[in-house]
Amino acid sequence: MGVKKSFSLKNYNTLGLDITAKYFIESSSIDEILGILSQDQYKKERLFIMGGGSNLLFKGDFHGLIIKPGFKDIYIVDDSPNYVYIKCGAGVEWDVFVEYCVDRGWGGIENLSYIPGTVGASPVQNIGAYGTEVKESIALVDYIDIEELSCKSITSEMMNFGYRDSIFKNNLKGRTLITHVTFKLSKFPKFNLSYHDVISKIEDKNENLSLYLVRDIITTIRKNKLPDPSEIGNVGSFFKNPIVDTKIALDIQRENPSLRFFDLENGYSKVPAAWLIDQCGFKGIREGNVGVHKNQALVLVAYSGATWQEVVALSQKIKRSVKNRFNIDIEPEVNIVE
Repeated sequence: MGVKKSFSLKNYNTLGLDITAKYFIESSSIDEILGILSQDQYKKERLFIMGGGSNLLFKGDFHGLIIKPGFKDIYIVDDSPNYVYIKCGAGVEWDVFVEYCVDRGWGGIENLSYIPGTVGASPVQNIGAYGTEVKESIALVDYIDIEELSCKSITSEMMNFGYRDSIFKNNLKGRTLITHVTFKLSKFPKFNLSYHDVISKIEDKNENLSLYLVRDIITTIRKNKLPDPSEIGNVGSFFKNPIVDTKIALDIQRENPSLRFFDLENGYSKVPAAWLIDQCGFKGIREGNVGVHKNQALVLVAYSGATWQEVVALSQKIKRSVKNRFNIDIEPEVNIVE
């Protein structure tokens, strides 16, 4: 493809915002990427590594170089009686990879079905859904060290995974271009059915429990809750679920019995941001060219003609309202690029 100048990112961010990158390249060649990064012309440019564009909010045009890893290979690197280790290119669509594994009877990531984005972004964000986080299945990440212009690997134990967090968003932020992720998946999966809506749907189906069934149910639930970015711009969940002292969650629940929160360790609980936003009256509203989805208050949507300023203004309004009513700070899950 080569490096493109003044490249439109309108079709490369799921909000559909009309943003331009000064330089852009999508590549599946480590040598080509290293060659570009070593050129004086690009060394002075600001650099951003893009995945599927499903978790990005650009605050204006990007005055620098964007590299989109295009590695699409998937292959077995180790196989044992109980587990299989699968190495997957960073450019593979995440849900395509989940389907690939479920089709072969490999368990561990089925609860993460229908999450948008690419495989390369999964460890950065430590994506999670329905009681499962990707950190539970990641064994190794291969990446290009942008500062040293060398290829390196890091094990899961060294990735400092947290809630929607990892070393790639902290110590290694701005320093890595992930090329491949290796997953450890089970040939005898143990199903995670900790969420009520998943359990109830499985009971309604009255079928034998299987990876296919779990994937199908979670995909259906997510499709019903989340809008298709090809139909209306969105980044999925815009805010993280806040983690608060359990006493605070219980105090809120006493006044609002509809609140269902999730106990964590050490006296803390996770409160659904969608519930907080809904209680503040934002679900289904529209302001100008942006709004909040009618079926999921956690999803901000961008209609035709929306600008990043409108998205930011609405998100800040929601954040202030939740703070004023519940004294809880909600933080963006979306990656905001200044």
